[in-house]
Amino acid sequence: MRLLLCGGTGFIGKALTHALLSRGDEVWIVTRNKPSATAYDSTLPHPRFVTWAEWAADPDRLSGFDGIVNLTGESINQRWTGKAKQRIQNSRIEAADRIAEHVKRMRYPPAVVVNASGISLYGHSGEQIFDESSPVQPADFLGATVVLWEEAADRIPAGRLVKLRIGLVCAREGGAFPLIRLPYRLFGGGRIGDGKQGLPWIHLQDMVSLILFCLDCPEISGPVNAVAPKPVTNDEFGRVLGKVARRPHWFPVPGSLLRLVLGEMSTLVLTGQKAMPRKLLDHGFKFAFPKLEEALRDITR
Repeated sequence: MRLLLCGGTGFIGKALTHALLSRGDEVWIVTRNKPSATAYDSTLPHPRFVTWAEWAADPDRLSGFDGIVNLTGESINQRWTGKAKQRIQNSRIEAADRIAEHVKRMRYPPAVVVNASGISLYGHSGEQIFDESSPVQPADFLGATVVLWEEAADRIPAGRLVKLRIGLVCAREGGAFPLIRLPYRLFGGGRIGDGKQGLPWIHLQDMVSLILFCLDCPEISGPVNAVAPKPVTNDEFGRVLGKVARRPHWFPVPGSLLRLVLGEMSTLVLTGQKAMPRKLLDHGFKFAFPKLEEALRDITR
């Protein structure tokens, strides 16, 4: 399979690139600037690089690729000032719009486009569990951003479009998990707020595997919840993390304090969703780490 990967130098993108190359796929990474050297496994073929400007100048140069994976987006792990929120939103919408414009000008467009999205567009849940058939009810800035992101992805004229609604991707390094783990390493872990908010999570290995599954399975299209099949709350996540790390889960962080320190960004940890990957399960996808304790033991061992 020949793949164009947008966002291939990021946290998930690097792991996905390694998996694609390991199975013999040809990978072209779309980036702002071509790197002078790569950090990929020297025993594997290296990905090739093309800039956004080169793609825009001659979209048909990249005709004939089997698929596009778009993981592009400014990190949400920063204080949400007005300018930061604009960058977060624009980076996602503009990347999808660019891809749509370039694909329209391709003589042989890709058969499938897998576009990243977010689980927060469902809104905030208590005991309710969301699947792909649940209504879209954004309740905050990030949820509203994801709605606009998916609308931009819908403008990509692909034969098959998959929108990955991604939760917290857990890995030993990279992403948000090392920050979540830090208080436990310092013996200061505990629930955040009331601890009842859902915390949709997935192991990085399963995240990569399900992207490959979506690329390979022609029956899958539309929204796909990219989360593990065993939903947990923030308090449950912390208790399991404390157990596997052999650290106490005892020091609650008041929601009022987080709102004071983080401002609007506090919604990332004070609200959440319980979600199920119904579409993946219905199509036979097998999770390597369906349960939180198994996943965290693998990451923290």
